[in-house]
Amino acid sequence: MKIFRGLHHPGIAPGCALTIGNFDGVHRGHQAMLALLKSEAAQRGVPSCVMTFEPHPRDYFAALLAKPDLAPARVCTFRDKLAELARSGVDQAIVLPFNEALATQSAEAFIEETLVRDLGVRYVLVGDDFRFGAQRSGDYAMLDAAGARLGFDVARMMSYEVHGLRVSSSAVRDALAAGRMDDAAALLGRPYSISGHVVHGRKLGRALAESAPGKADGFRTLNLRFSRRAHAWKPAASGIFVVQVHGLADHPLSGVANLGVRPSLDPNDVNGGRVLLETHVLNWPAALGAEGAYGKIIRVDLLHKLHDELRYHSLAALTEGIARDCDDARAWLSARGGRI
Repeated sequence: MKIFRGLHHPGIAPGCALTIGNFDGVHRGHQAMLALLKSEAAQRGVPSCVMTFEPHPRDYFAALLAKPDLAPARVCTFRDKLAELARSGVDQAIVLPFNEALATQSAEAFIEETLVRDLGVRYVLVGDDFRFGAQRSGDYAMLDAAGARLGFDVARMMSYEVHGLRVSSSAVRDALAAGRMDDAAALLGRPYSISGHVVHGRKLGRALAESAPGKADGFRTLNLRFSRRAHAWKPAASGIFVVQVHGLADHPLSGVANLGVRPSLDPNDVNGGRVLLETHVLNWPAALGAEGAYGKIIRVDLLHKLHDELRYHSLAALTEGIARDCDDARAWLSARGGRI
């Protein structure tokens, strides 16, 4: 999949079949829409294209109004969204910066300038609740009428349901916030996961060695750290999870992960209060050595929530808590025949 930031790139194929949205999570409803988009693109002999936005429009308005609570928790990182779109087989993705110019562009101008002039669209597929343009003034009826007038086809895909539940990013967020990881996986069509580069942390895992009898290396962790930017990722899930790690061995590695801001530590540490995914692998592969994971891209599947983040007031208490979580993770995996 080719990725373009903005509209004015010579590599963008004209005359595309297009769908538009935030695609947070790329859940099963999104996947069904992308499958239909690809089919329609193939019938017309044109490339399939997704238009998405960064930051999320609600992030933009939350910052504009100085009301951070208006910003939605995200199902996935921007990186993971693009990876899932690519996995769906879409030909190209156009990422538009959601800024003042886009927020104030009229619905009519979006159609005539962005869709027709800049992209030359042949087909546009939207969801049943699609709105666009300043003040969300544009809707499906307007788009359909414009398509008939300007020479492109327009289609609408109705809600996608799983066991009677409408699949939406909001439903996935609700499941993740409640720690219902099986429900989230059913809505996503895959385990909930986060990927990224392993970075150096505070090395606290090594400091815990003295408090962890029988673990000479303490609790070594794989750290994925997220942006300090104003529109930094705010995950829909948080807490302590049983996980599987992909990308370090020829099989998934079981572990325990903390997703959050690490409340047991000084907020002035290297993490600086940012969201961090810290994963302790239960059985560290000897072939990796002590430093072998740094810089690698891994994917962490969050399978089961053990509990919310806890504040520990000493290294000894933190060590006991991690050891307890590891025991609980082993028990959960063993009960399900998982590899430990």
